[in-house]
Amino acid sequence: MHTHDRLAPDPFAPASLGPLTLRNRIIKSATFEGVTPQGLVTDALIAYHRRPAAGGVGMTTLAYCAVAPEGRTERRQIWMRREALPGLRRLTDAVHDEGAAVSAQLGHAGPVADARSNRLPALAPCRFLSPLGMRMTKAATPVDIDRVTRAHATAARLAVESGFDAVELHFGHNYLASSFLSRRLNRRDDAYGGSLANRAKVALGIARAVRDEVGDRIAITAKLNMDDGVPGGFWLDESLQVARWLQGDGTVDALELTAGSSLLNPMYLFRGDAPLAEFAAVFPQPMRLGVRLAGGRFLRAYSYEEAFLLPCARQFRAELSLPLILLGGISRRETVTRAMAEGFEYVAMARALLREPDLVNRMAEDAGARSLCIHCNKCMPTIYSGTRCPLVTAPLTAGADTAVPDAP
Repeated sequence: MHTHDRLAPDPFAPASLGPLTLRNRIIKSATFEGVTPQGLVTDALIAYHRRPAAGGVGMTTLAYCAVAPEGRTERRQIWMRREALPGLRRLTDAVHDEGAAVSAQLGHAGPVADARSNRLPALAPCRFLSPLGMRMTKAATPVDIDRVTRAHATAARLAVESGFDAVELHFGHNYLASSFLSRRLNRRDDAYGGSLANRAKVALGIARAVRDEVGDRIAITAKLNMDDGVPGGFWLDESLQVARWLQGDGTVDALELTAGSSLLNPMYLFRGDAPLAEFAAVFPQPMRLGVRLAGGRFLRAYSYEEAFLLPCARQFRAELSLPLILLGGISRRETVTRAMAEGFEYVAMARALLREPDLVNRMAEDAGARSLCIHCNKCMPTIYSGTRCPLVTAPLTAGADTAVPDAP
């Protein structure tokens, strides 16, 4: 059991994360930026990450770096290859110049990939019609799984070469590793299906391959679903066991606890208003009409409350000694302080930093500081034209086409 017999740490003082020392305990979480039309770093992407770095975060997270071409949610995303390295090095240098660390979120979108956009079949545990690409997924073979596992290790090595301080392994939101964890999506009867130990092999194997590849040269975190938010999906009791296995394997330096399914229930992560009209507006007809008429079944509205993932995350804190990153509705300094008091080593923020990139500096100076973010979620549809808070900033550049990756 984890005990909290120490004083709560100062969230604005330096903190260690594996081999890394961060200047504070606040992380800009990974949210797809929508400014990589060629799948390569752009000046707009560098500017996007420079802003929160200058604004005081300890670390910013580049989202989303696919480990293979079919692992992109859509074709305009970065995938880790030699061609991307010069731009990635420019990005890490720019963030370091602002005094922050930078992590690369590595993953394979699996069934969340838009096969139509990628022009490649989306991998999944089993064959089914993906609601995102409206194509049948391809059931991953053991050869596919081995290839994707090795691709994570290669991508992590490229991240080291590019100057990243950390990598985040994406085991959430029904991306590939997460889809294998889900009983609902994984109905296999081979060594990768059935028992939780079998369903966890993809995630645990990826973490082991990455640790074996990079050792302790950089920090390794994993983004793990506590709850898919989907009937019959992956849920707390099984997630706790997977977290225990990751802790026992010693493959990750911290877990970022998340929830929801980009495939089936994305708003479960975000809470607050479901911006149906704004999402519809970014699609051509007849999809626009379809989103307006039926989008409410996919983009469900959940009431927003501060630190909405904390009740679930507390159960992980009680069971684990592994450092944990609390995510979900953190927009006040008092919430950051409470997270530390409850034993969480770090907090992660996204929407609040879109609204105010300098929020962390403001929090450090003012105990009563709180974000101006109103949780309208109108930032979510901007992933197609440069992710931003539409209340304050204009588009950065033409961005991605019609997929639903992890929005802010």
